[in-house]
Amino acid sequence: MDDVATPRTGWTFLTNHARVLAAIARDPDIRVRDIAGHCMLTERAVQKIIADLESDGYLTHTRNGRTNSYEIPDGTSLRHPADAGPTVAALLALLSLEPDGKPSS
Repeated sequence: MDDVATPRTGWTFLTNHARVLAAIARDPDIRVRDIAGHCMLTERAVQKIIADLESDGYLTHTRNGRTNSYEIPDGTSLRHPADAGPTVAALLALLSLEPDGKPSS
């Protein structure tokens, strides 16, 4: 993909789980292959992350022929006790904002 940034070394701000969930939030019908390319992960890693997210209730999917359509349940809370309060939806809304506070296009 031409629009994907070059990988950086060292720590990163978001986990791979957050990146995958954000990609799904942007496009619920996205293919695993496209998530992998966007997040710079292997398809197998994305499949494992999706399985993790589904098993913990952060994500569900519906099979539509040969593709999946994903849904992020409303009201899902963040896992860590230090992150109590905001929902996953609130976090994803923040990730979709530009620095000026306007929704990204």
